[in-house]
Amino acid sequence: MPVIDTPQLPVHCPFRQSQLRRETPTMSFTSIDALTALIVIDLQKGIAKLPPQDLAVPAIGNAVRLIEAFRALGQPVVLVNVLGGAPGRTDRKPSGDRPDDWAELLPELGQAPDDIRVSKKTWGAFTGTDLDERLRDLGVTGVVVCGIATSRGVESTARFAHELGYNVALPVDAMADANPEAHKRSVELTFPWIAETGTTDELIALLK
Repeated sequence: MPVIDTPQLPVHCPFRQSQLRRETPTMSFTSIDALTALIVIDLQKGIAKLPPQDLAVPAIGNAVRLIEAFRALGQPVVLVNVLGGAPGRTDRKPSGDRPDDWAELLPELGQAPDDIRVSKKTWGAFTGTDLDERLRDLGVTGVVVCGIATSRGVESTARFAHELGYNVALPVDAMADANPEAHKRSVELTFPWIAETGTTDELIALLK
């Protein structure tokens, strides 16, 4: 039986390259719902020190700016901290003893009496808490999520918010991650499918 040579597309063939390439969708903030809540994830003493500080410090500063902007407009501010891990077997577990102030919120957040406080035991702020119910009671239809860590608490909360039907906005310069590559993957690969993304400055301009 004769052997038939099957033409192979060269590696640098434009058609093949276009098939292999996956363009990352880009989004920007288009609008903010009339009643939008700011959800600040795990800006607590034991978490804020984990990312490289040249990334964490500006992210925390931008989160504080958002907190101040939302409070000034009377929009809900949700301050979230994590107290421990969810049950279940995992390959990786926290190591070492945590100091007594590990779960305390950073003082620069300046907790106000009207802030909504949520303490969780999972990555996301909706699982096992009454956050969704409290936001629905207020008539909230949109959420802005920021904090630490991008690829864990922020992404998990944003995913759940999207699935619950909230319009989600993610100011990517108001979040940080202990693994900068994980931050990049969340921002480029996941966030465009569940939210609009942009900067703190852009979001504050929309609020005004």
